[in-house]
Amino acid sequence: MKVLITGATGLIGSQIVSLCQQENIAVNYLTTSKEKLENQDYYKGFYWNPEEGKIDESCFEGVTKIIHLVGASVAKRWTKKQKEIILSSRLATTQLLIDTLKGIEHNIEHVISASAIGIYPSDFQKLYHEDQHPIADNFLGEVVKKWEAAVDGFEQLGIDVAKIRIGLVLSKNGGALEKIAKPVRYGVGAPLGSGEQWQSWIHIEDLASIFLFVAKNRLEGVYNGVAPNPVTNKELTVQIAKVLDKPLWLPNVPKFVLKTALGEMATIVLGSQLVSNNKIDSQGFLFKFTHIKPALEDLL
Repeated sequence: MKVLITGATGLIGSQIVSLCQQENIAVNYLTTSKEKLENQDYYKGFYWNPEEGKIDESCFEGVTKIIHLVGASVAKRWTKKQKEIILSSRLATTQLLIDTLKGIEHNIEHVISASAIGIYPSDFQKLYHEDQHPIADNFLGEVVKKWEAAVDGFEQLGIDVAKIRIGLVLSKNGGALEKIAKPVRYGVGAPLGSGEQWQSWIHIEDLASIFLFVAKNRLEGVYNGVAPNPVTNKELTVQIAKVLDKPLWLPNVPKFVLKTALGEMATIVLGSQLVSNNKIDSQGFLFKFTHIKPALEDLL
């Protein structure tokens, strides 16, 4: 098996590349930075510029599967310009891949795309499964809806499509955990808002493994990329403090403070999504990290 990965040098992509190397799976990857191009036997880089509609078509040679991860971070303040970047980085890249494949001979049979649980409306009680169709009435909901619709365009080319709705990714190499743990390390950590909002998390190793599992088994459809046991924001904060052996003494950070500091982006930290992983579990995927404390001990 040979895969083409977009976003290969990002947080999730680099973990998937590492896993591919462990399993002797050849990787081609697309990058907008010519400085990041490498040319090894099992790891080859190809240049693209989605804004200008440019792509090195030789990236598809010998490839049967695409793992599509590229997308600007949603963790930067949502100015009008940043919102445009967040959307276009997902839609334009997807459309460029589809348009290119329409015009060339290729062997692509399967696309596995990143998505996000941010598509689900915030709710403190409802358990979300993949076959439920409510969409969050906010910017994140809009992004994921348009993102998934764009990815569905591969199906018009006779290509199987899978979408992984990613939860809160826990990693030691940056991302959300670093931001959440930082104030705890300095003794000023506290739950956010009510602290009762659900955080459907996943360890980075398990997330990378899900993408390869879906690829190897040629699974189609939507799968939630979350661990079996979500926790509340309060529980997550408490467990981080325990693992770091730090006290939690401050009151919860009020909602209005977060909304003042983050603006519309406060949706990310105040939203509550209780998300089921039963579908990927029923396919036989085995999680390495099923509870929050062992995951945090591994990472922190």
